Amino acid sequence: MRILLLTASIFLFIYTILEYSFNITPFLIGLLIIVQIMLLFKYIDRVNRDLTNFLESIRFSEFSLTFQTRGLGKSFDDLNRAFNDVINDFQKVRSEKEEHFQYLQSIVQNIDVSILAYQRDGTVEMVNKAAKKLFQVSSLRNIHSLDTLSGELVSTLTEIKPGENKLVRIQEQDDLLQLAIFATELKIHNKVIILSTIKNIQSVLEEQETEAWQKLIRVLTHEIMNSITPIASLSSTLDMMLKGVVTGEKDQTLDTESVIDIQQALQTINKRSTGLLHFVNTYRNLTRIPKPNFRIFPVSELINNVRLLMEEEIRQNNIRMATSVVPPDIEFSADEQLLEQVLINMMKNAIQALGNRPDPEISIKAFINKRGRLTIQVTDNGQGILKDVMDKIFIPFFTTKAKGSGIGLSLSRQIMRLHGGTITASSEPDVGTTFTLTF
Repeated sequence: MRILLLTASIFLFIYTILEYSFNITPFLIGLLIIVQIMLLFKYIDRVNRDLTNFLESIRFSEFSLTFQTRGLGKSFDDLNRAFNDVINDFQKVRSEKEEHFQYLQSIVQNIDVSILAYQRDGTVEMVNKAAKKLFQVSSLRNIHSLDTLSGELVSTLTEIKPGENKLVRIQEQDDLLQLAIFATELKIHNKVIILSTIKNIQSVLEEQETEAWQKLIRVLTHEIMNSITPIASLSSTLDMMLKGVVTGEKDQTLDTESVIDIQQALQTINKRSTGLLHFVNTYRNLTRIPKPNFRIFPVSELINNVRLLMEEEIRQNNIRMATSVVPPDIEFSADEQLLEQVLINMMKNAIQALGNRPDPEISIKAFINKRGRLTIQVTDNGQGILKDVMDKIFIPFFTTKAKGSGIGLSLSRQIMRLHGGTITASSEPDVGTTFTLTF
């Protein structure tokens, strides 16, 4: 309607100039045309003003603004209605984000794990209640203020790499802290933030240490008693047999049978004493594993060496042997000789487990697992391991074999720990066993 009125006014302005010699009328019509043009621009500019206000409300997160939806025409009403709908949606999203933020804040502040978020220069972005309680501080602005507690803790927090685990020991006057620290890295608003979780595991370590000592003492006591009991019994018997001879009592002479008995008793004492000495030496060797000499070499080289070393024993027992390395060019850094010792121990266990099996098989597989870690598996189809025995096979000196020493698997676990890896076992009776080395 504005455009039609303006068009008619322009037509009337031209018509009065061309057809009549009026001066005032064209002038008045011209003023009317100017006013109409100004009102038209102002009317159109209303859209730009509303759009500007809408965008600024979004930019500054000011969602209290509303837009008039009546009296400006259908197109303007639809536009303003759309503006209001978007503003309401932003209000809902903002409200949900604030609720979610408060929810996460509540979890972070009330969880029993200490959490620290800080920059590399030590500036603390966030610290939860558990961390304040652990470090006995009411506030923490920079991690370097923890120097008074432990310089090692501060250096660990500043130098720790993303995805790395560290253990820090802090000895206080009346307490001991064993802190397990794990860090991850985030980038927020062009700032690199280190998010560290800190857990005091002193009680857990003490409990596991106590349990380990109890298991070891039970095994040591069992082995020592097995040797000491017959030695004590035979020594007492020999003492009684020889006491009368030494004191010169009548009818106390050593006949041939008595001498033979004494000789056999001494042989038994010597055998049990030698066995006990061997047991003690074995225990001492268990605590003296050499430090690994790391070098980079192909996994296939390690497996081939073990296969060559065990080839004769495998052939004598008619065992079918299979190996695979996927991909075939995997390389890693390790002590080849120590790992050969681990794999040979796995192979010997497998060969013994395959006794009297009609179709004995052993396989060694090397591959990269789903977490990107090198994994070596030794599998056999032997008699398997019973469930009640499975949790004891890595305990030093525990064995189910008649002639076993019980230190092979314990040594293997220690060697894997020196390589930063783990060794696990899974088995099903009468089906087979798999030992898994993960680096």
